[in-house]
Amino acid sequence: MVDSMQAALGGAELDDYVQRGLDHLWVHTQQWNDLAKPDGMMVFTDGEGIRLRDMQGRSFIDAMSGLWVVNVGHGRAELAEVAAEQMRRLAYVNTFVYTTPPAIDLATKLAELAPGSLSRVYFANSGSEAVDTAVRMAKQYHYNRGDLKRYKVISRRGSYHGVTAGALSVNASTAMNRAPFEPLIPGSIAVPGINCYRCPYEKTYPECNLFCARTIEDTILFEKPETIAALIAEPISAANATFVPPAEYWQILRALCDKYGILLIADEVINGFGRTGKWFAIEHMGVVPDLMTVAKGLSSGYLPISGVIAKREVAEAFVGERKHAFSGGITFGTHPVSCAVALANIGIIEREGLVENARVQGDYLLEELRRLKEYHPAIGDVRGIGLLTAVELVKNRETKEQFTEQDELGTKMTEALKKRGLLCRAGATIALAPPLCIQRAEVDEVVGIVDEAIGDVEQQLGLA
Repeated sequence: MVDSMQAALGGAELDDYVQRGLDHLWVHTQQWNDLAKPDGMMVFTDGEGIRLRDMQGRSFIDAMSGLWVVNVGHGRAELAEVAAEQMRRLAYVNTFVYTTPPAIDLATKLAELAPGSLSRVYFANSGSEAVDTAVRMAKQYHYNRGDLKRYKVISRRGSYHGVTAGALSVNASTAMNRAPFEPLIPGSIAVPGINCYRCPYEKTYPECNLFCARTIEDTILFEKPETIAALIAEPISAANATFVPPAEYWQILRALCDKYGILLIADEVINGFGRTGKWFAIEHMGVVPDLMTVAKGLSSGYLPISGVIAKREVAEAFVGERKHAFSGGITFGTHPVSCAVALANIGIIEREGLVENARVQGDYLLEELRRLKEYHPAIGDVRGIGLLTAVELVKNRETKEQFTEQDELGTKMTEALKKRGLLCRAGATIALAPPLCIQRAEVDEVVGIVDEAIGDVEQQLGLA
């Protein structure tokens, strides 16, 4: 079937798909002019394990799991069968009023997996919706308790949290251009994030005593604690070049939130479901947040679903009078088919030991990537945890001089990897986050391609 499909979709038919894509499809985040270049619009038809195949029949390693999404890998027919069976039984019900067995089963499973007393789940469709919901939930939590002034939310510069109006307001990623959409929701406060490779305070760990976390207290006091509803952060911020903080960093955040009555939101949209070698990255930190957002790996991308998992103590603030119920609903949130698929996806992760595999293969991946520093002067730093890793390239390793836009490193690095059959986010930082089912020989293949591609770019830039 696949071979015949590939044969049918060559030549003129492929050109037709590309042209109709250029005419009618708005590809997220991409500039139309770049898509219109030769081979600019890549159209994929099928995948298996860690690999994808495009309409031209070319095979690529998906070293980004789609977008930190496809944790169990591509081509899982079991998940398609679960979806079809649930659709035959019941495709949809009004989830504003009623519910279904898959929703209850999935919520129960998440309560078992989540740390501490995180046990009440509100389902949505995307990571952005989950973040938006968590921010609203934090504000209404305080409102229900009589703290009517708590509307501000602290987030960290460099962190990515989504693109809905609420999520974008707390999204302080440098990769996201917020200017066209401002003014955004008031009360969003950005503080410096953690970057031990280039400390914004020019300090060195551990002598710094986590100054970057402790100084957040100054912001809290300046803004007035009684006005702050929540602090949101990713345990490991992939968008901000994958810096893994010491556990004490999060312990300081937890202590500050406890001291001033602020809810702590852990954004696990990218980190969760085994990606870091534990079910949730926050488990590495030894703290329990008040709210935790999940998405992506929850269903491995087989269907859209996300959620907010609340502590029992937080959920209790919404119990009582009708006016205390959480305000607002999402039509496709708690979709029974998505819930059934997500539950089956978690079953695969458990059955095949993919959380442990992410730890083992991730340790090996990091070890092999660090070996490349011996041969490549452009590699400044290699970091990560589990199968969430990054290689940072610099002009000068001693001074950490960065590349400029004129170096066109994004284009050069992406093309060098792509022509060798590997897809990922690449530029000054090469992000590598393959599916959790990856095996040792496949890790070797990924590292070999990265090795060759960096060498190619070093020669182009005169650094070899």
